[in-house]
Amino acid sequence: MSEATQKADHRAIWNGADELSVLTFCLNGETFAIEAVIVQEILDLLPETSVPGSLPFVGSVINFRGKVIPLADIRVAFGMEAGNVTIDSRIVVTELDLEGQTTLVGMRTDKVFEVTSLPVTASEPPPIVGMRWRPDYIHALVKREGEFIILPNLQAIFSSQQNNALQATG
Repeated sequence: MSEATQKADHRAIWNGADELSVLTFCLNGETFAIEAVIVQEILDLLPETSVPGSLPFVGSVINFRGKVIPLADIRVAFGMEAGNVTIDSRIVVTELDLEGQTTLVGMRTDKVFEVTSLPVTASEPPPIVGMRWRPDYIHALVKREGEFIILPNLQAIFSSQQNNALQATG
């Protein structure tokens, strides 16, 4: 992918707007942000039911308003160690378009910070060299107050994990 294409791709999440409204949260000391419009609810931790034979990425389900939804730990996708549950741990319920189907997915977080706006002008594509994470898992990095906020590409993460599961069983 050329640098110009990568630069254009990292701004696609803004859909031509100057700012993006996001929910910021922490995973293993790193600050992440997802589009606020996909967030359905922020929950205290709920009882989980393990799913036998599932991959660690989505190893359990929760009951959310009478619906069974998968509970994902995107730390696994990023190769991070599983975090310890604390009083600040939360589940962020998101609505994602996965393979043309609207799907509710819960994501474990260490702590939820705030809903805020991130300017497109402070964003950069993920570097091609030196990243410990797959660049296609990251839409952009946004610099704010001397730190970087990571905008994960949830569609790429969930599609890749789904494909890995299919390959493992097929």
